[in-house]
Amino acid sequence: MSLKTLLASTVLALATVAAPAAAQDQPTYSSNYAADRAEIEDLTARYLFAIDYHDWDAYVATFAEDGELEFAAGVSKGREAIRETVIDFAAGIGRFYHTEDGEPAKLRHVMLQNAIRVEGDRAWGRILWVEMANDGPGDSMKMGTYGLYEDEYRRIEGRWLIQRRNVLNEFIDSRNSGPENPVAEMDAAADAYAASVAALP
Repeated sequence: MSLKTLLASTVLALATVAAPAAAQDQPTYSSNYAADRAEIEDLTARYLFAIDYHDWDAYVATFAEDGELEFAAGVSKGREAIRETVIDFAAGIGRFYHTEDGEPAKLRHVMLQNAIRVEGDRAWGRILWVEMANDGPGDSMKMGTYGLYEDEYRRIEGRWLIQRRNVLNEFIDSRNSGPENPVAEMDAAADAYAASVAALP
């Protein structure tokens, strides 16, 4: 056997041995994962459309009755508290985002990477988001803030809802993500939950 053939065989053998270990780093998806993920993605899109168009009934309807919203201003629990918080936020944001004539700018949120873990009727998400508005020169579009949503979801009476959303802002020292991979943190929470369910009698 030539040295070249020996090296190729060794590399192939090492790759074959290493493959199962790498695969174990990925979650195992259930047969319902695609449907659950689609519903959760639709839920989070409805959340963003609702906040951008000030549809507060639709906004609070994305949360469980006892859901929680956390962001830089603090934590709100329950739909009515969340409604009050987001209305106050929307009223105040015009001081920071406004057109050249002083009118509140139009804010639009966009979701980017979206990792979701589902374990039965519980799910976890990590979503990278950006925000833009027409508050640039001449009321042009300007990219504003960006951050990460740390989410927990529950399926309640057949519908996925937000149980808890923590809005992280990467430009605020006390409200940014990391340094650990947020998806690894999400997987650890999901794995811990799955293990606790498996341990039940």
